Amino acid sequence: MPTQAWGSPAVQPPGAPEPPRKKNRTTVIAVVAAVAVVAAAAVTAVLVTNNDDGGKKEAKGGKKPSAAASSSSPAQGDEGGDDTSGDSSGEDNPRAGQTVEPVIPGWKTVTNPKRHNAFDVPAGWYVASPDTMSSYSKDGKPIISMTGPAYYKRDRCTVKDKKTGFTTSSPLAGAGTKGAQGAKTQAQAAKTEALNWLYAVFDQDETGDFKSTTPKKFTSEYGVKGYSSSATVTGVKKTDKCSSDGKAFTVTYTDVNGDWATWVLYSAKGVKDEISDETIKKIMNTLRPLKSGS
Repeated sequence: MPTQAWGSPAVQPPGAPEPPRKKNRTTVIAVVAAVAVVAAAAVTAVLVTNNDDGGKKEAKGGKKPSAAASSSSPAQGDEGGDDTSGDSSGEDNPRAGQTVEPVIPGWKTVTNPKRHNAFDVPAGWYVASPDTMSSYSKDGKPIISMTGPAYYKRDRCTVKDKKTGFTTSSPLAGAGTKGAQGAKTQAQAAKTEALNWLYAVFDQDETGDFKSTTPKKFTSEYGVKGYSSSATVTGVKKTDKCSSDGKAFTVTYTDVNGDWATWVLYSAKGVKDEISDETIKKIMNTLRPLKSGS
């Protein structure tokens, strides 16, 4: 199957890139140098793969990401809790056997040993294995990525590419964590990544209106401290039935090893079953440190 391929941005050294700008100006998206991403092919797609230790990988075509595998876990709980769309193939959920328990009863825990965090999502979400990497590319070159992803309604929209003939699917929302080493400030990283994920997931042609909030100090109930920000893109040109406006929420924090990292949650906006801001903030508040070896 083809790997992801989406439009060629300039690549900076490690650190926070510039946010998307209006047309006729160059958009720069950072790629963390430490993450090795395999990308090829001439079809727009998302690559979801285990990271550099030779693990299994799976790629699906599409302008938005798709999950690495299917989940057979029961669906119940808050937004996403009653939905099993795309999660009923009968394959084992990679979260099986995890030792980190959710802090919200009935929810699932997402762990990321690489970025030393854990957070909870409603029971209807699909949780990929901790070493899974999800990335976006443009013109065959990766522009952004995160590890330890989770998805809500991971096959909520399917469309066939008229040029390539490939059928692709996209989720309603996704969350995960990426590195932020090299950013000047945590506030800057939080703001910039919120804009960058909107660009990469929803509007690489920059047809919509990008807006972001001023970063604020953030402390979760469970001890993660840093800066948070959010952003929206509205008025996105509808190129197919899966096109939509979007929103993103971020938290940039210092992990247990002293490294900076950014947690990201993006969601389609203005669509049926959109994840509410209230639920997103509830998810954010479950962010907690994860010691090595947990």
